[in-house]
Parts: sequence; C-alpha cells; structure tokens
Amino acid sequence: MKEIVRRLLESDEPSIRYRALVDVVGEGPGSPSAVRLRTRVRNSPRVRALLSERARDGTIARHPYAKWDGAHWVLAALADLGYPPGDENLVPMREQVLKWLLSEDHARSIRTIDGRVRRCGSQEGNALHAMLALGLADERADELARRLIAWQWPDGGWNCDRDPAASISSFHETHVPLRALALYAKSRRDREARDAARRAAEVFLRRRLFRRLRGGAIIAPDMVRLHFPSYWHYDVLVGLKTLAEAGFVRDARCREALDLVATKRTEDGGFPAEAKYYRVSRSGGAGRSAVDWGGVSARRANPFVTVEALSVLRRAGRLRP
Repeated sequence: MKEIVRRLLESDEPSIRYRALVDVVGEGPGSPSAVRLRTRVRNSPRVRALLSERARDGTIARHPYAKWDGAHWVLAALADLGYPPGDENLVPMREQVLKWLLSEDHARSIRTIDGRVRRCGSQEGNALHAMLALGLADERADELARRLIAWQWPDGGWNCDRDPAASISSFHETHVPLRALALYAKSRRDREARDAARRAAEVFLRRRLFRRLRGGAIIAPDMVRLHFPSYWHYDVLVGLKTLAEAGFVRDARCREALDLVATKRTEDGGFPAEAKYYRVSRSGGAGRSAVDWGGVSARRANPFVTVEALSVLRRAGRLRP
C-alpha cells in the first residue's frame, strides 16, 4: 500500500499529488505543501486543456451543458481536480451557467407531475458544488440550494422522469445534489440543507449503494463498474465518495460496497477505470472531452480512480498508509 501511495505522491499530474496528499495521506488542505500543490494544479496541462476553448471574454462559445466541454462541465471538472479557489478568471463561465439555470426558459421547462417536481437535480447540484468548491459562490448559490431542497422527492432524492407512475428517486440524479447540499450545509452551517442531505443519503444506504430493495439484485451492471469522470452518472465508487464527503461512509450499510471496491484492486495496488463516458477529441460532438483522463483497462490502474478509491477507504477506516 505504501508503494502505490508513494507513486501517487510522485505523479506528474499535480491534481493527483494534491488529492493523494490531502485525501489519502490526510494532510490538511491549508498546509504549505498542499497550498503549493494546489497552485500547480492551476497551470497543469489538463487544466490548460479544459480552459483552452474560452473566448477572450472568458466564456465558452457553446451551451454550458454541452457534453462534456461546456462551461457547466469544465467548472465541475476543475472543482474535482482541486483547482485553487477564488480565481476571478472563472467568473464568466459561472455567469454562463447561472444565466442558463436561473433563466425563465429553464424554469418553464420544469414540470410537477403527481405532486413530484420532475427535475434533473444533477444540473443544479453540479453548479452549486462547483461554485462552493471553487470559491465562486454568491447569493445565487443560496437560491440553487433552496430549489434543490424544494424539489426533493418524498423518498429523499430527485428524478426527472416525467412518467406519472415514477415514484422512486434516480441514483443518477440524486448523488450530485447530495454532494452539493452536504458541502453547502458545512460551509453555510445550514440545518435545512444538512437534513436534506441526510434524507438523500438514505436513498443509497437503504439499497446498500447498488442493490434493489426488493430481492437485492444489482440495480444495473454499470453501477458496479468504476469510471472517471462520472459526470452525472452513478457507480458504486461515486456513491461511496459522495457518502464519505457527506459523513455517512462508516454506516454499516456501506460495508458491502466497500468490500466490492476493494476486490477491484490491481496487482500494483491501484484501481482501474473499467469503463468511460467520454471520447478524447479536438473536434466537437456529444461526449467529447479535451482531456484524456487515463483511459480504460481492466488490469492497469487509473490514477484518478485510484486516488478516489483510496480516499474512500481511508475515510471508511480501512486504509492506514
């Protein structure tokens, strides 16, 4: 285990070194070493690639939700990489995202059917989380949080399914709002957001993160494969990461999911990306990424997945480097 942690700490990718130091080793993000590493994240090749398509005014000339190169996804990726907070150069992209999400056209697209708001909570959730993590939050972050709480379904999650018969929250649309509201509750000391996050956590915990309530079958094969980035998709590692950040990963109902992730360790002690949702390309089109996130291999460790998995195992009390 010490060897794989050492390799992460010596990675050529500054965000991997930062995440390994803070999330795996457990050093405080305010330590001199962590602060220096976070500064290097800003100028790393992957960050430069993510930001390379900004116009002179700092915006990206496509819809902010364009997969996966619109401003919405770029900000979400920067937040996950540990990009240092407070960079005013990112404000134009923030404004793009908020202009979309807070527009009248967007509001008109939201439907309430059979008493449940049919809303893709991952959209507001990703925006709220990125604003908070990147130090770009203003009073509009409060509005995003209020909306998510107001749209929460009776079982604790969110869903955009417009079928009137749909009454169960979507894993895909619930994990991101949970993550965002947990961070909002912590940063704002907001009790309502904390309670909403607790209710959302139960959506996953009741199902042991990947099993159906009735019969215990695996919900979907892709939920037990590891990915990076996950974007709005859910898998078992994403669920564990979200619950770890929200403070629930030591709940006994996470045990089977933790065991499952542990079985995926490669021979060198890392963890693989078993599938992906992006394609690396310089041309446009849906699913296009300007960044290579390490590819897919059943046998070769992916550093981004590895640092996520080791972070979860540490927070669960299963890793002592």
